[in-house]
Amino acid sequence: MPRSPAPSRRLRSWIASAVLTIGAGAVLAQDDSASANSPLDAPLFYQLLIGELELSAGRAGSAYEVMLDAARRHGDDALFRRTIEIALQARAGDQALAAARAWRVARPQVAEAMRFEVQILLALNRLDDLADPLQAWLAAVPDTERPMLIASLPRLLQRATDRARVLAITEPVLERYLTPPATRVASLVALARVQVNAGQNAAALERLRLAQAADPAAPGPALVALDMLPGTAAAEALVTQHLARPAAEPAVRLAYVRLLTQAQRYTDAAEQLEVLTRERPELAEPWLSLGALRLELKQLPEAEAALLRFVEIAQRGDARAEMRDEDDDNPVATADRATTQAWLLLAQVAEQRGDLKAAEQWLGRVDNPQRALEVQSRRASMLMRQGKVKEARALIHAVPERNGDDVRAKLLAEAQLLRDGKRWPDAAAVLAAANSRFADDVDLIYEQAMAEEKVERFAEMERLLRRVIELKPEHPHAHNALGYSLADRNQRLGEARDLIRKALDLSPGDPFITDSLGWVEYRLGNREEAARLLRQAYRARPDTEIATHLGEVLWVMGERDEARRIWQDARGRDADNELLRETLARLKVGL
Repeated sequence: MPRSPAPSRRLRSWIASAVLTIGAGAVLAQDDSASANSPLDAPLFYQLLIGELELSAGRAGSAYEVMLDAARRHGDDALFRRTIEIALQARAGDQALAAARAWRVARPQVAEAMRFEVQILLALNRLDDLADPLQAWLAAVPDTERPMLIASLPRLLQRATDRARVLAITEPVLERYLTPPATRVASLVALARVQVNAGQNAAALERLRLAQAADPAAPGPALVALDMLPGTAAAEALVTQHLARPAAEPAVRLAYVRLLTQAQRYTDAAEQLEVLTRERPELAEPWLSLGALRLELKQLPEAEAALLRFVEIAQRGDARAEMRDEDDDNPVATADRATTQAWLLLAQVAEQRGDLKAAEQWLGRVDNPQRALEVQSRRASMLMRQGKVKEARALIHAVPERNGDDVRAKLLAEAQLLRDGKRWPDAAAVLAAANSRFADDVDLIYEQAMAEEKVERFAEMERLLRRVIELKPEHPHAHNALGYSLADRNQRLGEARDLIRKALDLSPGDPFITDSLGWVEYRLGNREEAARLLRQAYRARPDTEIATHLGEVLWVMGERDEARRIWQDARGRDADNELLRETLARLKVGL
């Protein structure tokens, strides 16, 4: 066994722990009868001492043998645990496994022994030996704990790389627990998750349906179904069926909202948040998410109301204590970040409403150096609205730079500012300079391509997008942007459709990509299919440009009343949209 030196402080600490755990008080006591009843007699005490001294001297192999002998002779759980610990510290996996198996033989009723054996076998990738201890572990735990253990198995087993082999092991182990009501749902869900990991989504979906039928209130089937989206579209029905129940688990609904937001299905996401804020109005975070979505949908009064409600709730001590995020367990820090985000969003609402004074008041509340670029970007945006281009750019230039990431972020912020001000040549120049400084940065290349399109340098745009695809073949937006640009210019329509379909394969359900596919079908003369796709995209995201495309297709198909209604709704949200105004003028439509 490799040498594993241990400090003397560990020796003293563990001896003290062993003395207290096993009962050395009886050895140290003056009462002879107490000493006689203690499992820690003098020979055992000195054997443990020798084992720890061997370990402290770097002789882990000797320490292991001494401890394992003591554990076997006395059948003590703490000694077996310590023996395994010594072997693991020495990276001696086979010896750790031998100790775990000896523990299981000596104490077959102790579930922890089987747990150690399973974990060590997984670490050693000894999957062929896994079924027996896994079955024994499930049988050894109390009945009340078994469903929870079954539910935890997929996470434990996912460390194994051979997912198909894991499934082949798990299915017969859990078969006996599929019938009893207490373990049926947990077993079905666990097997479904293992099947998803193994790429067997269709079979997993059937198990999830059975689990949901057995217990419609159980969140497990919906959570696994969420992991199958967007690739397995049929899984979404399991999620929505669970969420249709009264008082569905908020965590499931929030997970669904995150997925919908990632897919840019903002209307659907906002509807789910509306339900959650009605059912649990005391929760702060859903109000923040709802406000952000309403702002993205240009529903300014609704966005402001939701954000103000969030700020009101977030100021309460109990609400702040409940806030968590995945990157920080400090609820106060999380609450402060969330409140800062709300202030920035409220400033954006006020700015879009034309109330620059109110916007500046919200920005004035932000006192966080890490958000300085966001604050100055919003101030710069307000200056740009007033035609003060030089001052606006100067605000962003003045933000301090600590590293290359800060430089890159400032360049992107300046480019976005110029795009918002429709100063496309300047935006393209900034992004070209950024790309000369940060070579092969996919995001910067893509953004420059979009700016080049606006100044009608289409050959350069195509060159840049093809470079993005070369660097990152799975980039859906590069495929979509190139396909849409070709379709919009009525060029190479077959290639355009192939590019857009590839984009949709990479990002299923994305409403903007669906819009592009609808537009290329329209250019190809497939009006019915175009209308179907554009309706689907508009339902998912009532964006002004999607509305403009849908309205044109409907207008040409003779469905002019519906086209007018869609255009009127879009103009009410975004009257200055350039595509909408150009389309109405080209078709000679007056609203």
